[in-house]
Amino acid sequence: MTTSPRHQLTADVHLLLLHDGQVLFGRRQNTGYEDGAYHLPSGHLEAGESVVAALIREAKEEIGVSIEPEAVEFAHVMHNSSSGGRAAFFFTVRTWDGEPDNREPDKCSELAWFPLDGLPDHLIAYCRTALEHIAAGQPFSTYGW
Repeated sequence: MTTSPRHQLTADVHLLLLHDGQVLFGRRQNTGYEDGAYHLPSGHLEAGESVVAALIREAKEEIGVSIEPEAVEFAHVMHNSSSGGRAAFFFTVRTWDGEPDNREPDKCSELAWFPLDGLPDHLIAYCRTALEHIAAGQPFSTYGW
């Protein structure tokens, strides 16, 4: 009997920072992936880190805001076929400390707020799909399979 090796799954965290019906996006640059497109503040889960801790860390690193764990609300999880399979966790946050500021100008050309019902035209496709599922109250989706 032959057994298949276990699949190693990469996990990402994505922040929907919400204020007055708008969500914060960054415009990607110099990343080699979807440069010029808008995307939520996001990043990879690191070893030994919970998804909530990763979200809080990424928010501080990318946009300079401090988030308390109890302010993090689960919104969606997507199994994305990218890179052989990823789990993308989306969380909403409505309260935080600090003013959002672009802390990664080498990877992000600007930060901009958009209404949830008026998303930017050039948005990374899987992110748009996840946001549509979130708006419909669907906590899970797959993408690209």
